[in-house]
Amino acid sequence: MDPEPSTPPCVPPSPGCLSPGHSALLSALSPDALRFDEDDDLEVFSKDATLNDGNSFSPLMLASPSSMINQVKFEDEPEVRDLFITVDEPESHITAIETFITYRIATKTTRSEFDSSEFEVRRRYQDFLWLKSRLEDAHPTLIIPPLPEKFIVKGMVERFNDDFIETRRKALHKFLNRIADHPTLTFNEDFKIFLTAQAWELTSHKKQGPGLLSRMGQTIKAVASSVRGVKNRPEEFTELGEYVDDFGQKISVLDKVSQRIHKEEKDYYEELKEYGPIYTLWSASEEDLVEPLRGVAGCIDKCCKVTEALNSQLSSDLIPIIHEYVLYSETLSGVLRRRDLIQAELDGKVDALVNRKADKEVLKEEIEKLEDKVECANNALKADWERWTKNMQTDLKATFLNMADSRINHYEECLATWESFLSSQSYDEQFDAQEDGS
Repeated sequence: MDPEPSTPPCVPPSPGCLSPGHSALLSALSPDALRFDEDDDLEVFSKDATLNDGNSFSPLMLASPSSMINQVKFEDEPEVRDLFITVDEPESHITAIETFITYRIATKTTRSEFDSSEFEVRRRYQDFLWLKSRLEDAHPTLIIPPLPEKFIVKGMVERFNDDFIETRRKALHKFLNRIADHPTLTFNEDFKIFLTAQAWELTSHKKQGPGLLSRMGQTIKAVASSVRGVKNRPEEFTELGEYVDDFGQKISVLDKVSQRIHKEEKDYYEELKEYGPIYTLWSASEEDLVEPLRGVAGCIDKCCKVTEALNSQLSSDLIPIIHEYVLYSETLSGVLRRRDLIQAELDGKVDALVNRKADKEVLKEEIEKLEDKVECANNALKADWERWTKNMQTDLKATFLNMADSRINHYEECLATWESFLSSQSYDEQFDAQEDGS
């Protein structure tokens, strides 16, 4: 039987809930692993952005006996995947007032709560934004996967060209599948509606959500709470915030450098494409150098092809993963802010109880409810942090290993190409020498 959708319960975990990958995560993001030269010209790298400070957050903090109290374990995580989602077939739509892209969302499932086993709908980027917003409202301290940015960076690909559309399609595909793989988000009702409802049904469902005035009221309340601040934030969440800030700075540097290297290697590839034919043209006018010149041209052509393959792998495997975790760092900061808002609401009620004599019983009841809300929010965040660190460690480790393997293959193929050329030239020289001697 499929597990019922539910919010993780606030129950103490067993020791087996703790992630064995926490120490490996620290190693992967240690100062030595992510250190850059002091004379690097990366202005985004702050002098204070180090991870060797004794006060910086360590995931091991969550494995301590004191932090295990009331920690959550996701019990509903399915053992066998039963929801498969594909995002493909982008289509451009041009109206009198706007141009936008829609994507086909194809879903296959064996879950009993779905009316059918297969669904096919079309969604635009705004629909994805709506889904993310609804998930954040329903699960404020769970780590919602990030969406690709709405606006592209100046100097990158032009909006709505094929490269941009394909990059966004892949990111949207990953967004939905990360939700599908999440033990709690996957059973969210809005997620189900997003996957199954026709366009008019989705529009109707959106109108049933909180109205403009309600959202404005929530925003004002959030601003007031942030101004008031949090008095009783647990130390582990303060340390977690410091860790997230440091992680965000480190991963942003990696993202910037990776983008720069990718651009330089694309330029190098373009130069190689023009470099080889020069030797071919030269061979037409040098009768005694025809073979070596053509050999060099052939080597450059082969190296050009493997360089193109390397650039393609960087573009599809390394850069999107690094940039996704830049966005994840922003998501984590947002989760911590929402946790603080819940805490600030409780602090405000406690202050009101101290300073007011009237309505004490009402305030006490509200405080009890808020204490439960804060506890559940904290437990949900700690459990989801454990899940996220496991995924992050797996993703980055696989990405870096694939990058190393791609580099090795690239250099080995280029090396073999040039060694073959040298061997052929050495053989020709020996053959010519034998002919001269005879």
